[in-house]
Amino acid sequence: MTPLNLEYMQLALDEARSSIYLTSPNPRVGCVLVKNDEILARAGTQVAGQRHAEAQAIYLAKQKGIDLSGATAYVTLEPCSHFGRTPPCANALIEAKIARVVIGTLDPNPKVAGKGVHLLRQAGIEVTLLSDRDLIEQCVELNVGFMWRMLTQRPWVRSKIASSLDGKISLANGQSKWITSPASRKDGHHWRARSCAVLTGIGTILADDPTLNVREVPTVRQPYRIVLDTHLRCPLNAHILTVEPEKLIWVCSEEALKTESARVLRDKGVCLIAVPLTQEGMLNLSVLMSVLAEKDINEIHVEAGSTVNGALYQNELLDEMIWYQAPKILGHESKDVFTLPVLSDLEQVQPWEFVGSQCLDNDIRLRLRHKVHWRSIFNSNLLGM
Repeated sequence: MTPLNLEYMQLALDEARSSIYLTSPNPRVGCVLVKNDEILARAGTQVAGQRHAEAQAIYLAKQKGIDLSGATAYVTLEPCSHFGRTPPCANALIEAKIARVVIGTLDPNPKVAGKGVHLLRQAGIEVTLLSDRDLIEQCVELNVGFMWRMLTQRPWVRSKIASSLDGKISLANGQSKWITSPASRKDGHHWRARSCAVLTGIGTILADDPTLNVREVPTVRQPYRIVLDTHLRCPLNAHILTVEPEKLIWVCSEEALKTESARVLRDKGVCLIAVPLTQEGMLNLSVLMSVLAEKDINEIHVEAGSTVNGALYQNELLDEMIWYQAPKILGHESKDVFTLPVLSDLEQVQPWEFVGSQCLDNDIRLRLRHKVHWRSIFNSNLLGM
């Protein structure tokens, strides 16, 4: 592909990023329509149930009276080929007489999975799959949760961690406000806003009484909030219950479903989910992740303490970390990020990699991914046919 092609795909990625808070549970997609080296229209996917990127770009072009016949469409994700809440985007491109479609990655959704490409080629449209590794990674990163859910039947789990330089999340007495800076806390709201759901444990609810909604960035869509509370110990006057209780998912044991607390939570509009317990009496998080995937939850943003983080890590359900570190030392008796068993061999250490860092006021934000989980996406058939 020529540099000009890559420039248009980068613009399509910019359009997809402009929809990062909007589209859940649909993937974020960008589309740029080009003819004779002129950009005719560009768009990103709208709120779920409204136009996808391709349809929106075509609509904008038609509003201007532009003839799209013979144009090239640069799309970050394979156009859908099935009817959902909106008509198929592949059909819209065919009807607009688009001559060529350049695709960032294939769609792993079994309803699409190459069918969009087949439909376009069957209609005589030239289809080119992106080969630039950097741009492909950008396309995948934008929809990592959607792709991971389609490939593994569980959400992509990203934990936000705020710690001291010596890896402590609070003093021994539980005090943690505030270890990191206002800039770090504001940045954390971006990761909340892009997620489908924010997950925490009952320990955090009891200690901090948070609401866990998005406040620091503008968004028309609030993520679901998930609370792990095996025995339904949450006070019924907790702040989290006062903000959109219909978007709360409370996870408990089967036994807890029979309690008065369960009845009160249901009456408030809270969704209760019971999952089996492990031999240790903990909620089975692997089962929970499968249940949440069935609810079309792509990305989970975790803001929790060492017990929840440790359980996710130990069960290899943690895929990414956004780690804010402040230049403070809290000492060895302060609380750790993870509660984990003692390891006896370095071979037991999970393979993680740094993928970025940024200074925020006096803090540093580190971004890490589980190396095997991330790379397994690229071992799928997303990058070619």
